[in-house]
Order: sequence, then structure tokens, then C-alpha cells
Amino acid sequence: MEVEAAQGSKPKPERLPITVSKPTPYTFDLGYLLANDPNPLEVSRSAPLDASLKATARDGAQSLVNQLLTTCAITSSTQHGVLLTLPPPTTHLPRHKPVPKPKPPTKWELFARKKGIGKFSSKPGAALADKERRKNLVYDEEKGEWVPRWGYKGKNKAGENDWLVEVDEKHWKKEEDAAAVGSSIRGMSRSERKDRIRRNERKMRANDRRSKKSGGG
Repeated sequence: MEVEAAQGSKPKPERLPITVSKPTPYTFDLGYLLANDPNPLEVSRSAPLDASLKATARDGAQSLVNQLLTTCAITSSTQHGVLLTLPPPTTHLPRHKPVPKPKPPTKWELFARKKGIGKFSSKPGAALADKERRKNLVYDEEKGEWVPRWGYKGKNKAGENDWLVEVDEKHWKKEEDAAAVGSSIRGMSRSERKDRIRRNERKMRANDRRSKKSGGG
């Protein structure tokens, strides 16, 4: 039985050498884990192409590991294990897209810079006031510009002046009720917004009265 087991066992794979010898040495950029092989690719006609490519890639990977272990600082800790510190990269990689060009200033920015308005003002606190003002702005994707959140041309009024309004199936009843009183979904949304404003104002006045009463007591 032992003889049969020995005959049936698979032979161990050959251990490849850890040293790599090339006519022209590799160059490295360890910051990017990059190994450059300047030698021409040698492909054996008797061996499969994949085998030759794998052997070349294996040599490059082995030389890179050797370079990392011999030149980079190695530390170990119980929390993170063994760490290898890479040096800064030295290879300048090309950008996928060109460097964005700065946008030319708008007419308002040119005027504000000339007059010292907003963030261009030299007065103390002007930049902070401009920052607070920008908090009340929101970007409108359709217009491609920043618009106020509320008030004149505010984002909360979006859709009220559209010539075409999409109505969900569940809102058809609301549209029929609006048509019965000579209104529409657009008009009802405007009325609902104004009702919300009035309710909020009433709540603010009620809260103000309660705070005065509690303070006076």
C-alpha cells in the first residue's frame, strides 16, 4: 500500500530561483510598485507563447519584490502586522483629462471686485457674510446656475410657471377637484405653498408669544 501511495503522489513543483539576472538591469518606481524591464522580449518558438509571457512577468514580479525587501523600511505591530513603507513616486503619469481651465469671471464678479463688494470687500467680516449668503443658494441643474432657495425666483417655486406639468395617476382626483373650481394642479401647488408659509408664520408668532410669557413669568 505504501508503494502504491508513493507512486500515485504528484511530484512537487520546481521551486524557481529568487534571483533574476538580466543583461540590462531593471529600473524601479517603488512608489507605484513599478518595475521597468528594458530588455527585449524573448519568445521561444518551441514553448507556448503564454509560458514565455508568464516567465517574463514572473521575473519582473520577483525582481520587484526583491527590491522592496532590500530598500524599503519594514515595521511590524500586533495591530497591523508587517508593514512596508513605500517611497514617494517619481514617475509622472499622464492625466486622463486635460487640466481644467479657470472659469472667466462673470460681469458681476468683475463689478464686485472693482467696487469691493461681498468676498472682494476689505471690511472685516465681509467674507463671512458672503459665506452666509451663499448658504441660502442651491444649484439648479436645469438652469445650470445657483438660485435662491426661497423668495423671488426661488427653488421652492420650481414648476409653478411650467407650461406643461406632469400629473401622477394618484393625483388625477386632485386635478379633477381643481378643475371643478376653475383651478389646476399648478395653481393648487402654488396655493399649498402659500398656505404652508402662512402656517409657518402663525407658528412663529405663537412660539414668540409663548417665549415672552415664559420669560415674563
